[in-house]
Amino acid sequence: MSVGSVREKSRSEAQGIRYGFYDRLTAKFPSQVIIDTTEFCNLACIHCPHPAFKESVHYSGSSLDPELNAKVVDEVREHGKRLTQYIRYTGSGETTIHPHFYEMLAYATKHSGVLVTVTTNGVSMKKSRIEKMLDAGVAFVDISIDAFSPETYAKIRVNGDLNVTRANVLKLIAMSKERGSKTKVVVSYVEQPQNRHETKDFERYWKDHGAEHVVIRRLHSAAGAVINTAQIMRRENSTVERRPCLYPWERIVVTPRGFLSFCPADWSHGATVIDYRTTTILETWQGEFYEKLRNAHLSNDFSKHGFCGQCPDWRATRWPGEGLSYANMVERFKELE
Repeated sequence: MSVGSVREKSRSEAQGIRYGFYDRLTAKFPSQVIIDTTEFCNLACIHCPHPAFKESVHYSGSSLDPELNAKVVDEVREHGKRLTQYIRYTGSGETTIHPHFYEMLAYATKHSGVLVTVTTNGVSMKKSRIEKMLDAGVAFVDISIDAFSPETYAKIRVNGDLNVTRANVLKLIAMSKERGSKTKVVVSYVEQPQNRHETKDFERYWKDHGAEHVVIRRLHSAAGAVINTAQIMRRENSTVERRPCLYPWERIVVTPRGFLSFCPADWSHGATVIDYRTTTILETWQGEFYEKLRNAHLSNDFSKHGFCGQCPDWRATRWPGEGLSYANMVERFKELE
């Protein structure tokens, strides 16, 4: 047994939680592959770093090369069979804004051999686009809404109109049912001080109106990018022992610039690993960088991994068996098929 494995066992036994490769997590290939299609976004949500990101040196206005999307899909088909739970289209911008999004989505659903999901704000989800999504056979669409009332929505999802978004989602639900589609509709809600009084109303409304699942997410700092939230979380974390973040064992991200990243919440390119044009997901996942990153998390030594060291969001990730997560929802949907 390696030194890393010994350390992993002792720490997990002490805390009653297991860390490492087990259950859906495998050293062969990531169980989740995230494709971040574009840095553009049509909203300016208050809990999201995008408004500041857009004004920073890190913003390039990039959108993913469709050829790299195809490369991801082909890799998942070749190496991810029975290992990768799903490909998820989500990221730093509004996924569906990419000019070739629906073609890329259709390629993924047709050729990957795994479930494909889409996360969107639903603002531009018109009938013709809904038809393309349903035609593609996407497993489920997750719409981020974050409010029950139009007034709260306007405060949180700046530049958006709940009446428009809600109508789009109801149309998606209706069209999916009319077609007898297997596409599930999920609505999500980041609970925060501005909307906490509406949480129960939000859940009740969408359960009553046909959403397959209602996700209430905890507020996080986007890997430290939302400064005020990060400060609060660091104070809360100071009273407990740090544990490994799940992400290095679970997922890999393909960024709009065409790089591989280990963190889906990175807004400063601090989690960038390598240019995807020069390598493969398989090689990177099994390579030296990820091995060292995992050991840093197991040993709680981030001297050479400053991005992870400053991030307070490790406590918000859920290891298999520790609690409900997005992956559990996907597993449930697969069981229902």
